[in-house]
Amino acid sequence: MVSAETSLPVTAQVEIPLAEIDLQAIRAQGAGGQNVNKVSSAIHLRFDIRASSLPDEYKERLLALRDRRISSDGIIVLKAQRFRTREKNRADALERLRELVAGVTVIQKTRRPTRPSKNAKRKRMDSKTRHGQLKALRGRVDDG
Repeated sequence: MVSAETSLPVTAQVEIPLAEIDLQAIRAQGAGGQNVNKVSSAIHLRFDIRASSLPDEYKERLLALRDRRISSDGIIVLKAQRFRTREKNRADALERLRELVAGVTVIQKTRRPTRPSKNAKRKRMDSKTRHGQLKALRGRVDDG
């Protein structure tokens, strides 16, 4: 959970200043009785990736993500309305932003294609040969 600090910690080295995050209270959608029409308990979060103080490599990775929450202008838009209170929805929106940014801080290892060993190839061919011989024995018996 995020407390009333001045920045959102993403990793041990990376933080997002709360001044760069635009949070607006809006009315939540869906069921909720009379209260839902009066109280602005949902949170609309907007975070401009290009204008942020994130390191350039993280900005590039975020912009390269194929995520519907990131607009073509490079703005992350999150809507939090899971909870009934504004404070919980605010914390939820900030946590979801933190998870999204933290996801690009991890570098995926590049996959190196491997080849089957000679022994594995030999075993496979032996198995195919045995199976072929078994099927050849299944032929029709001649009355001769």
